[in-house]
Amino acid sequence: MNKVTLQQPVAERIAALRDLMHAKAIDACIVPTGDPHMSEYISAHYKTREFITGFTGSAGMAVITAHEAGLWTDSRYFLQAADQLAGSGVTLYKQGLPDTMKISEFLMQKLPDGAAIAVDGRLVSSAWADQLRGDTAARKFDLRTDLDLVGDIWGDRPEAEYHEIVEYPLEYAGVSRAEKMELVRAEMRSAGADMLILSSLSDIAWLMNLRGSDVQCNPVFFSFVIVTPEEVNLYVEPLAVSDAAADALREDGVVLLPYVQFYDDLAQLDEASVMLDRETCSERIVQALPGDVNIINKYSPVMQKKAVKNAVEMEGIHSAHLKDGVAMCKFLYWLKKAVSAGEALTEISAAEKLFAFRAEQELFMGDSFEAIVGYGTHAAIVHYCATPESNADLEPHGFVLIDSGGQYLDGTTDITRTIALGPLTKKEQTLFTAVLRGHIDLARAVFPKGLNGANLDYLARQPLWQMGLDYGHGTGHGVGHYLNVHEDPNAFRWKTGTMTPPMPPFEVGMLTSDEPGYYEEGAFGIRHESLLLTVPADKTDYGEFLKFEEVTLVPFDLEGILPEQMQQDEIDYLNAYHETVYQKIAPHLSDAEREWLREATKSI
Repeated sequence: MNKVTLQQPVAERIAALRDLMHAKAIDACIVPTGDPHMSEYISAHYKTREFITGFTGSAGMAVITAHEAGLWTDSRYFLQAADQLAGSGVTLYKQGLPDTMKISEFLMQKLPDGAAIAVDGRLVSSAWADQLRGDTAARKFDLRTDLDLVGDIWGDRPEAEYHEIVEYPLEYAGVSRAEKMELVRAEMRSAGADMLILSSLSDIAWLMNLRGSDVQCNPVFFSFVIVTPEEVNLYVEPLAVSDAAADALREDGVVLLPYVQFYDDLAQLDEASVMLDRETCSERIVQALPGDVNIINKYSPVMQKKAVKNAVEMEGIHSAHLKDGVAMCKFLYWLKKAVSAGEALTEISAAEKLFAFRAEQELFMGDSFEAIVGYGTHAAIVHYCATPESNADLEPHGFVLIDSGGQYLDGTTDITRTIALGPLTKKEQTLFTAVLRGHIDLARAVFPKGLNGANLDYLARQPLWQMGLDYGHGTGHGVGHYLNVHEDPNAFRWKTGTMTPPMPPFEVGMLTSDEPGYYEEGAFGIRHESLLLTVPADKTDYGEFLKFEEVTLVPFDLEGILPEQMQQDEIDYLNAYHETVYQKIAPHLSDAEREWLREATKSI
């Protein structure tokens, strides 16, 4: 078998994979983005799709046949993927467009009846595997989920790493591990389940009140959990659990077992009713269960409870965003001053400076994702990430888009601000203002309890829709509490046809991003993002009403705004928000920074 490395061209890596496919009589190899826990952000060991295609985005799926190679990804990555796949022999399929065939359609068009298709069953959900089987049933394909073909040829594959797992203090978690377990067991009893299997890393970290660092920027750890009425089996790397955490877990009836033992233990279950979520559990998990096990397929009972922050978590959210607002305002003052003084700055050096300002704040643990600093045309790439090769100079004109966030022990932040570095065109200001109007219109919504993000998404898009414009990504996502920056199930998104789990109605305590945008390829990009905490509004004869509190405390750049384009109530909201930012942030700044912030938050 021919081993290949990252140093070799993509074409050579694909050739080695095809040789192995031929040897094993495999007609197509599907290479997903994922790990055994269906994580969005994954560790280096599991980046098989990135290895085989060269595309580094966080979402996408590759299909390799004997003669063709394709990559399917969504609109956030169309520009990045087109650039990274150029000359590789891999065709880009723009997922979600009407004329783009689905992977199942591609397989049915390219392969004969009964063809053998391989996919690593650890890296795809059971629901995904069932869907593929159903969509291609007419062709009687043989879906092999027991092979890791890319891993077999990957000569310099990084080892899986297991870092220290520590207790997450109750002063930040708000609810004890024992209380959370009882909530979950109540859901099990309601469903008639003898046990619950959890494989989502953020679900496990929340339930166990533990945190780790096995996935970059996400304070989670590789683990599985089996909950029974009497005990909880936590499968982790034994040496990774701190002594203090291990003692506390045992006191709460948690049995620590080796991570690698999990699949073997599944095979020993006998005539049990097992509750699991096929959307977050891998195909490998389902295939490991004996045939007499009764599977109760329900969305994770942890997911919804985790999304609704408790009183202590909500207090932490405000504390974390105050610190983050201070860091961001210090950074924006520095950035504006440095650019106007003609200092040599780049996208990467700006991101490093922002990290340094955050690192000065109490309880800061690291970035919540790799910061996006996109200047000029790079801002039109939704999930752009600067590299030494692409690193652009920041010049004293046009926009720089900065999407970043921090992990604090008391909360997770995510913020985007589009900053004018100098003169703007009238078109740039017009679109900046339209996107800001959408952000404001959503942020100030008051609505009856029972509505979800699909009902409200139009508020953020309406100013652009009125101009015949739009953006291709969702308007907002849930955010974890010192956990993953992208958290299901709450969101703002009108396209919900394939969304799983279903989008729930908003509840007090849900934290959701509000981030409309506009992107013009080859020119500029704009996005305005703050986090919204769902809070009570009023109770009337017509029912209970909810609203949002904009917890992010950073001004929007007044240089980009055309006030004449805004409605008076939008202007009033912006002025009030900016005054709140000033009152809360100013006491933590130097005299010069405070003077800049006063000007940056003045009424318009």
